[in-house]
Amino acid sequence: MREIVVFSGGSHPDLAHRICDALGVPLSPSRTSRFSNDCLQSQLLANCRQRDVYIVQPIAPPTQESLMELLMMIDAAKGASAAQITAVIPHFAYARSDKKDASRISLGGRLVADLIATAGVDRVLTMTLHAPQVHGFFSVPVDHLTAIGVLADHFRADDLTDCVVVSPDLGNAKTATQFARLLGLPVAAGSKMRKADDEVVIDMIVGDVAGKRAIVLDDEIATGGSIVELLDRLKDFGCTEAAVACTHGLFTGRAVQRLSSHPMISQVVTTDTVPTPLDWPQLSVRSVADLFAEAIGRIHAGTSVSSLFDGVDPTHAPPQPTLFG
Repeated sequence: MREIVVFSGGSHPDLAHRICDALGVPLSPSRTSRFSNDCLQSQLLANCRQRDVYIVQPIAPPTQESLMELLMMIDAAKGASAAQITAVIPHFAYARSDKKDASRISLGGRLVADLIATAGVDRVLTMTLHAPQVHGFFSVPVDHLTAIGVLADHFRADDLTDCVVVSPDLGNAKTATQFARLLGLPVAAGSKMRKADDEVVIDMIVGDVAGKRAIVLDDEIATGGSIVELLDRLKDFGCTEAAVACTHGLFTGRAVQRLSSHPMISQVVTTDTVPTPLDWPQLSVRSVADLFAEAIGRIHAGTSVSSLFDGVDPTHAPPQPTLFG
């Protein structure tokens, strides 16, 4: 079997190290330098010839530099005669640009998928795309992981009496339903309308939350505006407190201040798909490194990746009352 070689971009080397530790392989060195004209150049400092190369790089802030570095590392691996190149993208930022909802607007998700394929990648390994249809933007195979099992494990140790899983919007309700089934809880959802990138209006809660404690599940939290708006509505509908969970905890802008001091929030839980804030010691972080390592091992061996999630998807979880019956 061909040798595995793993490189990391500058976006999240700590996660790359954790993945390599779980795989039992060293993280191979690379170097990205910046010229005086602000152009980047990436160099892989380990042999790639006829090897399976995995490049770990979340597309996360600084987003444009993370993307450009990933493209250059893929190009470098292709030029070094790698047998197969897999881009390991724990967070794919441009997944939010998935539809034309205004005139003459760019479709960033598809464009970035095309750029990654053109750079020379053979496969993409990612987690919790903001919109499932982004999977279809890629012209190369995509393995799409989920962290809801990891997040559910966090809450299983808690007393879940009188709890309800709440999705911030109806679009995420299917995932929230899967999560609720894993915990044996009912589910509710907010009816959300986005007015701007950092401004949303939630005018209704679908489902019973009166007198209950909420576990709010979202795929990504950036500024925290949607979560704060949802918490206001949950309070109006009689909810007593809320834990907040997400896969991609970007926590940009005033998010840390908003969420760490909110009187309704009992805890905030995220994963390490992107670097987490250093100034928030109360934040609970669950690692997805073992999931990515297992997926890489299965890709390398040519075995099923989807079987990683037996028991996570609703066809394997016990049926529970949900928003949709």
